[in-house]
Amino acid sequence: MARKMRDSGIEWIGAIPEGWSIARGKHILTLLQRAVFPTDGVITCFRDGEVTLRSNRREDGFTVSLKEIGYQGIEPGDLVVHGMDGFAGSIGISDSRGKSSPVLVVLDSSQDKKYLMYYLRSMAYNNVFLALSTGIRVRSCDLKWNKLADLLYLVPPIVEQHKLVSFLDEKCSEIDAMLSKTRSSIEEYKKLKQAVITQAVTKGVRGEREMKDSGVEWIGEIPKEWRKTQLRHCATIKSGITLGKSYSKDTVLIERPYLRVANVQGGYVDLNDLATIEVTPDEDLKYRLHSGDVLMTEGGDRDKLGRGCVWHGEIEPCLHQNHVFAVQTNETILLPEFLEYLTASDVGRSYFDVTAIKTTNLACTSSSKVLAFTIPLPPIEEQIEIVGFIKKRTLELNKLIMKKERLVQELESYKKSLIYEVVTGKREV
Repeated sequence: MARKMRDSGIEWIGAIPEGWSIARGKHILTLLQRAVFPTDGVITCFRDGEVTLRSNRREDGFTVSLKEIGYQGIEPGDLVVHGMDGFAGSIGISDSRGKSSPVLVVLDSSQDKKYLMYYLRSMAYNNVFLALSTGIRVRSCDLKWNKLADLLYLVPPIVEQHKLVSFLDEKCSEIDAMLSKTRSSIEEYKKLKQAVITQAVTKGVRGEREMKDSGVEWIGEIPKEWRKTQLRHCATIKSGITLGKSYSKDTVLIERPYLRVANVQGGYVDLNDLATIEVTPDEDLKYRLHSGDVLMTEGGDRDKLGRGCVWHGEIEPCLHQNHVFAVQTNETILLPEFLEYLTASDVGRSYFDVTAIKTTNLACTSSSKVLAFTIPLPPIEEQIEIVGFIKKRTLELNKLIMKKERLVQELESYKKSLIYEVVTGKREV
């Protein structure tokens, strides 16, 4: 027999079981302010909901505070909400003793804290926290204690809370295992694609043949008939327009779309978010892209360093900004598509990583370093063969990757809907 339901009066929840009550956070939650000990390591609340010592996940990529102002202690079992990233699901139960910045809200409760964790995550997944945001940026959600204290929470009988948690722990664990397996498959396919590209652009696709040492560590041996050369001997490079230029009021300007770093992905151009800029007719001609240009990114995050793809004239006319290089190859000796695959291969990744100007998390290259890129150069007829082979093989692998990525999306969506249905009483367990 179906359980009796009643209207909760909460828009994002709707009907709830009759035996469940509703309470504001201040009546069921307690804000903790624990002392910090000298031996405490730093704890972070990650977007996957894990609350643990940073050292348990990784050591790099974190911002280090020179002055730990307002830091607080955290104990295993504490309910933790990330004040800035809570909207994305950074809510969990700590598994460690440590300390954190005041951006983490540390809570105790007489209710089942794991049930409250799932409930708060469901709020995040249903954009409740974003609706409370007063900032102009997504990451300025600012979930401070006063907001969490004023929110309405569903409070099932404590015995039922424990039951719901046991069910969700089991089901979410199963889903997470499938997600982990699927993501691992995606990474394996990506590694295989990388290996296919690297093998083809350095060894060719004609089977066993006599090889010679290229003299370049990250290139290794190449076929005897091939040569090596710097990119400057078979291509020219053009920088793009610098943004923010001012003009006199009588200057004739025309509006043009232009490519940013975000538009230049590995192997393709993303035109979903295309910006425009006003330029003079001379600038329009100077910075206009031409079909066959190999677009290469100056840098930013490490994965953006020297990232490239061929422009096929998807939009005419179209410009590019100064953080995107346009490389024009001499197509009688170097195919644009072959250069694109070289930038994507381990050869390109190694070269740009070694020669980059690096800071903590960022890296950039320059036009001179792009032109100094030493490449293996097969005869043009063999380049055609190699490009054709890579296109066919990577198309097959990309289809497999996309299939796995769709499965990840489906599993993530199912997990979110399951949590919602359980913590709101829509699904009886």
